[in-house]
Amino acid sequence: MIELLRSNDAVLLSYVQNLLDGDGIEYLLLDSHMSIMEGSLGILPRRLMVSEDDKMRARRLLENAGLGDHAIRS
Repeated sequence: MIELLRSNDAVLLSYVQNLLDGDGIEYLLLDSHMSIMEGSLGILPRRLMVSEDDKMRARRLLENAGLGDHAIRS
């Protein structure tokens, strides 16, 4: 798995998850529990992970949605 996106913006994360769902790309959202433990203040970013095989497709999806600047480049 590779990190596609890291953010503490719940709306952005939800939107990207919906984009990935719509395109059939599986993902994992990591660090949500840590965000809750810190009091749900939104200080700790959550990481959205996709498989190595889907990374280019997922990045292209973000680019097409105008969110390319949010994608982590590795």
